[in-house]
Amino acid sequence: MTAKPAKTTSATPSHQNLQGWSADSSDPVALHAAIELAFNYRGDVTIVRKSSREPIEGYVFDRRGNDSATGPLLRLIPKGTEDRVTVPISDIAALRFTGKDTASGKSFESWVKKYAQKKLAGEAANIDADPLEDGG
Repeated sequence: MTAKPAKTTSATPSHQNLQGWSADSSDPVALHAAIELAFNYRGDVTIVRKSSREPIEGYVFDRRGNDSATGPLLRLIPKGTEDRVTVPISDIAALRFTGKDTASGKSFESWVKKYAQKKLAGEAANIDADPLEDGG
């Protein structure tokens, strides 16, 4: 699999609109912002490493600062595995928000608003959660 160069976006999008956004090492400020946002993102990201042609797609579950022996790093679970991979931040050439944020639009306030709209429209409203995956 060959990685395509990502378009770097200097302006950081709102947390709700991260899917599709990317940053690379040519803009260290944007890359640093992307790394911080990736830690709180509830979807997969793709990391392109300087040391490898093969990108890693997965869920970022941990980040460590300068307190680690190797310097700042990210830890992620690659998509489709239960492995844990550690990537030094100095090895990140690009970070892309490629997966859907499963928490996007799923705040309690959003749920209450949808519930009230259904009730006012005379529709059946229930307390069941929306499915995490799209049906199609």
